[in-house]
Amino acid sequence: MNDINKVLFSAIQPSGQLTIGNYIGVMRQWIKMQDTHTCLYCIADLHAITTRRSPKELRRDVLDTIALYLACGFDPYKSIIFLQSQVHQHSQLCWLLTCYTYYGELSRMTQFKDKYFQGNKNVNSGLFNYPILMASDILLYKTDIVPIGKDQSQHLELTRNIARRFNSYYGNIFTVPVRYMVKHGSNILSLLNPCKKMSKSDSNKNNVIFLLDSINSVSKKIQSAVTDSNNPHSIHYDMTNKKGISNLLNVLSGLTDKTISDLEIEYSGKSYRQFKSDIIEIISDILIRLQSSYFYYRQNEEYLENILYYGSSRACLRADKLLNKVKKAIGLI
Repeated sequence: MNDINKVLFSAIQPSGQLTIGNYIGVMRQWIKMQDTHTCLYCIADLHAITTRRSPKELRRDVLDTIALYLACGFDPYKSIIFLQSQVHQHSQLCWLLTCYTYYGELSRMTQFKDKYFQGNKNVNSGLFNYPILMASDILLYKTDIVPIGKDQSQHLELTRNIARRFNSYYGNIFTVPVRYMVKHGSNILSLLNPCKKMSKSDSNKNNVIFLLDSINSVSKKIQSAVTDSNNPHSIHYDMTNKKGISNLLNVLSGLTDKTISDLEIEYSGKSYRQFKSDIIEIISDILIRLQSSYFYYRQNEEYLENILYYGSSRACLRADKLLNKVKKAIGLI
């Protein structure tokens, strides 16, 4: 199978501003693959309602996200960009697959257990069943590859297990997807605490660079980013002893597509100050262009809604074929 015939599916929740980590680890990779794969990009608003928010906030976040997609370079005519809730087949397949998923499998999901034991007051059934909806999202389009981070690996493995289990009963219905490994910048960490992942939900916003941050804010955050006190003229990758510098190398590698080895050679003998200054300049150039495009799109909500409707209509046509095949296999009339 040629890559152009391979189906790539990926989704992102409209749960707030996107970060430079999202851009490097996911969005830049997606943009490149529009010319080499059949791509479906989903704004996962059904996943987003497992946490409470006002209708106004949810609508705003969805439109913010589609505007950022377009600003980053997504082409709604090359790819299918759609809103999860506008494709009813996701919810229908989710129920069907719930009947082929075991309680023990869901109870072992570490993300759910983490939220449960953290004392989250809103530990609802949606959080528990979240991986089944994720499996439905992926399997509905006969997806071949899924670009995800390490934190979603367990969910993808459950998706694969569900697909194989269903196929063992009814024949070759689902494609068993594989994980797409990002070459550069797949794990961008917190700026002040590089022992944890950069997260848009971090309570300390100095840990995170958002795509809509001001350039002045970006500069201050990078300048304050953790390095180390040992040998400030040694810029090399070492996630044991130099987590901060290693994280910044990942950022620079992800934005420039240069390998870590090449960057180590380029910055041999240079100071942390020069290193950070270059990172600030590169991030600033990218964000200035991106934000200009974002605000252009964001002011036209009708256009954004039309893009989502167009993409969701295309997704529905694809999804309906697979869902009908599943129903027929089960024996539903």
